[in-house]
Amino acid sequence: MATAIEFNHVSKQYRLGLVSTRTLSNDLKRWWVTSIMGKEDPFLKIGSTNDRSKKADSEYVWALKDIDFKVERGDVVGIIGKNGAGKSTLLKLLSKVTGPTTGTIKARGRIGSLLEVGTGFHPEMTGRENIYLNGAILGMTKTEISRKLDEIIDFSGCERYIDTPVKRYSSGMTVRLGFAVAAFLEPEILVVDEVLAVGDAEFQKKAIGKMKDVSSGEGRTVLFVSHNMASIRQLCRSGILLENGLVTYTGTATDTVAHYLSGFGDTMCYHADITMEHREFANTTREIELLTVSMTNDGDDYATNQPLDFYVRMYKHKNNIESATLEIMFNNSSCDRLGSYISGPIDLKDVQGEFTVHVRIVDHHLAKGTYSVCFQIGQKDIHSGLKDYDIVHNVLFFSVAYSDQIKKDTIVLWRKNWGSTVFQGDCEVISDRRNRNLV
Repeated sequence: MATAIEFNHVSKQYRLGLVSTRTLSNDLKRWWVTSIMGKEDPFLKIGSTNDRSKKADSEYVWALKDIDFKVERGDVVGIIGKNGAGKSTLLKLLSKVTGPTTGTIKARGRIGSLLEVGTGFHPEMTGRENIYLNGAILGMTKTEISRKLDEIIDFSGCERYIDTPVKRYSSGMTVRLGFAVAAFLEPEILVVDEVLAVGDAEFQKKAIGKMKDVSSGEGRTVLFVSHNMASIRQLCRSGILLENGLVTYTGTATDTVAHYLSGFGDTMCYHADITMEHREFANTTREIELLTVSMTNDGDDYATNQPLDFYVRMYKHKNNIESATLEIMFNNSSCDRLGSYISGPIDLKDVQGEFTVHVRIVDHHLAKGTYSVCFQIGQKDIHSGLKDYDIVHNVLFFSVAYSDQIKKDTIVLWRKNWGSTVFQGDCEVISDRRNRNLV
């Protein structure tokens, strides 16, 4: 089978803090060595590994280091890894948003990219005008775009607003239109970052179905970055695991996900100060900003019948916001979404600046295991739809153990095929004369 994408020892280096080499002498040295003498940049020989959890020991960092792999035409490849591992940088290199520091990238075919919400959209232009603009950027003729226009609008679900400037779209509407353009304008290679997380459940299902059709039915190549392991297993055939800018594992999507999750939950986390790394693929307004999230725990496992207390500290940047809705989402150790807690409208009329919301979930009924928690603050209204102020993913990790000694002795090991929720109920023996001879 023909090769669609080829990375040959590709590396990308960034300077921490400032641009250039900070001094005129070093800038002149770089220019002389590279431009006049035709040799390698001397400043590329230095640089530390891209480990965001450690203090930098160099002014330079390798966001990607010696990436080397091939993707066959028609394959669907899932790229996974922790926040800051280099996933989005890899896709930006492939999409030519930025260039590699060393190495070469070969892509055979037209590339359609959906890297961030509204990438390539002009906010003053209408949705219809932006479809033609994006199509032209992808190299399509006006006739080709017009032929696909009705399908794009129908798939996006934005028909009512298609002649409205995009600046008035919500982030979810922008994602819908952007994905529809990228998918229906028939690029040979489709590059999708985790922007689908901004869309609602209905659209995510449609988008995943469309990517399946694109890859299997139409033979196009798809590179898909996601933190949703269920989507990776469902959609992708191959997988690439990135860690600190390095490729640490390649294989089938199922094997790659299993390898990634083998280290899940090794370290519990009951408090987190929110940084941009937690928002890697969340393009939100931040009119209300999540600052810290925490659980009350002294380091022990939670009991199955023990309440879960969450404290969410936020900052309200706009005084005209009168209410908001908080959502707490739970994932199991396979990163599959188990369910969510959704608050009613939280009254914020008299709130200015910083405030904290306490949520207690009394009957969670989670089985023995490890879990991660995501948080979302926004507006959910049946008339105006969804508006996301801030979203953070997998910031808290906790574990659950059994507290009922009798049940603990009876159920020694909780099997995965039993699920992740313990349903509570009563069980009694009913005496019946007709059954008195039964053993």
